[in-house]
Amino acid sequence: MTYEAVHQAVTVIRSYLPEDFIPKLGIILGSGLGDLGEHIDQLACISYKDIPGFHISSVPGHAGQLVAGYLQGLPVLCLQGRVHFYEGTPVDSMRVMVRALQHAGCETLLLTNAAGSLNADVPPGRLMLIKDHINFQAINPLVGPNDERIGPRFIAMNKVYDEDLRKKFHEIAATMDLKLEEGVYFGVLGPTFETPAEIRAFRILGADAIGMSTVPEVILAHHCGMKVVCVSVITNYGSGMVDEVLTHEQHVVMTKMMSGTLVELVQRFAKDMANHE
Repeated sequence: MTYEAVHQAVTVIRSYLPEDFIPKLGIILGSGLGDLGEHIDQLACISYKDIPGFHISSVPGHAGQLVAGYLQGLPVLCLQGRVHFYEGTPVDSMRVMVRALQHAGCETLLLTNAAGSLNADVPPGRLMLIKDHINFQAINPLVGPNDERIGPRFIAMNKVYDEDLRKKFHEIAATMDLKLEEGVYFGVLGPTFETPAEIRAFRILGADAIGMSTVPEVILAHHCGMKVVCVSVITNYGSGMVDEVLTHEQHVVMTKMMSGTLVELVQRFAKDMANHE
């Protein structure tokens, strides 16, 4: 059923676009990071409610619309807002939203998120490239029947976050005189923030950043053959690492403060991709 649902979603998306528009980069924007969409030369802006199988997020900071157009000359599809399992989002909706990007033509998926730091040397206000993840969400979006038209039943997970793309981001960051961290993302279910005891445990397990999203989308993108790169905006330290009470509003405020730097980094990446097409 999912393959047919993906096809229906893409048919609707393409109905808004010129026939010769073939996106190369899919983008999924996290909490408070929707500003990037304003820098896209838009051909269409489509509400999720108008796309079959798409689900509108209930979380503040997620616009719930797909923007199609050109970013620095590169054809892109950008999801302004993601969905999360803690919202009760049906897994099929998450599958459709990610797979529709690939089915429409996107070969690469760029994800952004707001995350907490578990590394004392990486303070809030930094950007971190994700090099690996630990899935602690107690769910995998590939559970259930597999459709070989989308991807194989079993997939290796040792090279999910594309090394060449990460290298390119580091090269671009160097031209901006930007310190770009790199680390392991720990995906939790939420919606509660973690206890200090949990944070201590997760640090022992080797995590550098923590959040409630991204991992399912990464798995789905990797399953259908997309190259994946992910940038986290570090908004806070993990619970118990400093004496403060965590709030979602804190995440949104910090991401707004960092959005200009992130937008410039992504724009330069898109321009580099466009120049090598």
